[in-house]
Amino acid sequence: MSAVDDVWSDFRQAVNMSPKALEDWLETDESKDVGQKSSAGSESTGHESGRRIVQIVRTRKADLTDDDAAHMRKVVGYVQRHLAQRPDKSADELEHTRWTASLRNWGHDPLQD
Repeated sequence: MSAVDDVWSDFRQAVNMSPKALEDWLETDESKDVGQKSSAGSESTGHESGRRIVQIVRTRKADLTDDDAAHMRKVVGYVQRHLAQRPDKSADELEHTRWTASLRNWGHDPLQD
């Protein structure tokens, strides 16, 4: 079993946004305003991850690399940790929170759950 096979189902469960929906989200100001900025520039780690997720989802499973699998594991871990920190708010209240925006940058829309 490959590294990709090991993480595939967890990744597909964690990333519940389509590539198009994620790309559209990443173009919004809200997506660019959240997350920890990398030392290299003004893009947050999550925003950069979102772009990588789009690339991974659009790649055939057989063509994914061990490096892709490592990023997939990182995404799964982030989404699981962040979901465990869900604010005590209604779905309407969650729509425009930094928590929701950050999860969306990582390919997970918590309001689709």
